[in-house]
Amino acid sequence: MQQPSSPFTKAQLLPQEEKLEVSAQKGELFIGLPKETYFQEKRICLTPDAVAALVAHGHRVLVEKGAGEEAGFSDSDYNEAGAKLTNDKKQVFGCAIVLKVEPPTLEELELMKPKTVLISALQLKTRQKSYFKTLSKKKITALGFEFIKDEDNSYPAVKALSEIAGTASVLIASELMVNAKKGNGLLFGNISGVPPVEVVVIGAGTVGEYAVRSALGLGASVKVFDSSLTKLRTLQANVGRPLYTSTIQPKNLLKALRRCDVAIGAVRGKNRSPVIVTQTMVENMKKGAVVIDVSVDMGGCFETTEVTSHDAPTQITNGVIHYGVPNIPARYPKTASISISNIFTPYLLDIAENGGLENAIRFDGGLRNGLYFYRGILTNKAVADWFDMSWSDINLLIY
Repeated sequence: MQQPSSPFTKAQLLPQEEKLEVSAQKGELFIGLPKETYFQEKRICLTPDAVAALVAHGHRVLVEKGAGEEAGFSDSDYNEAGAKLTNDKKQVFGCAIVLKVEPPTLEELELMKPKTVLISALQLKTRQKSYFKTLSKKKITALGFEFIKDEDNSYPAVKALSEIAGTASVLIASELMVNAKKGNGLLFGNISGVPPVEVVVIGAGTVGEYAVRSALGLGASVKVFDSSLTKLRTLQANVGRPLYTSTIQPKNLLKALRRCDVAIGAVRGKNRSPVIVTQTMVENMKKGAVVIDVSVDMGGCFETTEVTSHDAPTQITNGVIHYGVPNIPARYPKTASISISNIFTPYLLDIAENGGLENAIRFDGGLRNGLYFYRGILTNKAVADWFDMSWSDINLLIY
């Protein structure tokens, strides 16, 4: 009887080679920490403790002299932690990995070697097309820390700085009520027999939540407004106590603003923060009331807010004190530096453990999300749309 013919050829039936995943070799990192030169930027990405942890794992860290002084970390602190110190900026930017808080200037980019890994904020709204052209020319791989996601699918760097901004907004308001010109002299505290300070928080995100926590901790009466019921529900659950919450309705908001002593704006938008409080609403507020517009870096949600600096932080409009500093966490450089350092250190150790950034971004989708340039190729659609540039999907480049 004739055997049925096999659907496979003889060659196909022979054992085939198999590709197996080879465990990544641990890599040694060479990290440069330059001194921040941006106006009123005092933070640094790694604390001496973080440097000590990296050095203990066999990595090298080169710190520009004076880089941590404004944040309360001396050169000797870094020296004792095992970092090398130098006055040569070119040497620091010549490291294989450069860590910065603010994006580097074009002059600083020129100091970098080709194929350097840059980890910093991107701050898309302040960038020029020439910045990305220089990254492309130098074939730089760049990560924007505001895009990096963690295992909860949230943005850890943004969240950490938002926690600082939210807490700080209440502390700044408590100072301004007493120290600012035309301040109303109220104490931000729950004093027996004295009606509590009334606070309106617009926006129920991380900034709003931490502003609410701080205001309640000081004994204030707090009202929270947001267009999202889910956010209001989440904030109330996180704070763990009943609060006055409302969707953003002009009538209710105007009534609350008329009575409040402090108003905190913490609403973000995709391109610009929506203007929620109009000039007419501000005109109806108490004289000497304080407005802290945390959204000012995205245009502000109070129509009357102007951008100010840490040196001259307030302006008075319609008798209301407005605080419009766009970079509130920089006011607390030590806390902010420790917070940023706590986020970066595990990522750097993971990159080394995986044998370099290329392997790390293959296995860590959250870190890959932070990538906006890969070996001189733009990989972020938001940047491409903003500047009308061509881009490539990172998943097609690394697999």
